[in-house]
Amino acid sequence: MEIAIIAHDRMKADLVQFLNKNKALLEKSDIHIIATGTTGSKAEKAGFTVQKMLSGPMGGDAQIAARVAEGKTDMVLFFKDPSSSHAHEVDINMLIRVCDVHNIPLATNEATAQLLINAIS
Repeated sequence: MEIAIIAHDRMKADLVQFLNKNKALLEKSDIHIIATGTTGSKAEKAGFTVQKMLSGPMGGDAQIAARVAEGKTDMVLFFKDPSSSHAHEVDINMLIRVCDVHNIPLATNEATAQLLINAIS
């Protein structure tokens, strides 16, 4: 199972905390984590093995969307910052749309992410 993780700058610490809370499940051998560049670096520093894409503003969101469209990614955990606008909002909306088109579960907050993670345990 491939899980994509993405977080806006102000949400990266929350995502890492979430990953640590669910470390036992996420470190199973059949779980492969991909991430946008900076988010992936933060997850690596927390001890996770992550395949990093480009950073979000440089096209990482689009790379993950392509993996969703290709049927490679099974779940997306995207901790969005709801109180800020982002220059690459078009890419973010494209990723959300691709998840909807391909019926891929997408969590944009911790509560929903926990429900998705619980569903695969």
